[in-house]
Amino acid sequence: MRHKVGHRKLQRTSQHRAALLRNLSAALIKHEQITTTTAKARELRPYIEKLITLAKRRGLSNRRLAHARLQDDTQLVKLFDVLATRYGARAGGYTRIIKAGIRASDAAPIAVIEFVDRDVSAKGRDSGPVQGDDGEE
Repeated sequence: MRHKVGHRKLQRTSQHRAALLRNLSAALIKHEQITTTTAKARELRPYIEKLITLAKRRGLSNRRLAHARLQDDTQLVKLFDVLATRYGARAGGYTRIIKAGIRASDAAPIAVIEFVDRDVSAKGRDSGPVQGDDGEE
């Protein structure tokens, strides 16, 4: 029995799980909305909310703690400058999870995790080539 056992293992080793949460949180901070499985979204939610709480408290030690968990300098700047000021007056509950159906390939439940009061224009920014740009003139 798994009574009082903390988090989901997600069928990964501890190092793989830590890297997964690090990458998901960096993607969520960058795009402010991502689509993933429901289990991963539920594990990501407390991870990212604790990062935002660290950013709201400011200070060098909190920035170093957040950098140790995030390990992405660009997203760390956005976390402390943009998101911390956006959610400064909010007591918690910075994210929402919306169920988005079933994935066709393996029937895994899919969810969208996003920030409350998110910047809609941030989705898809700097994530690859510009759509519709084929390079020809």
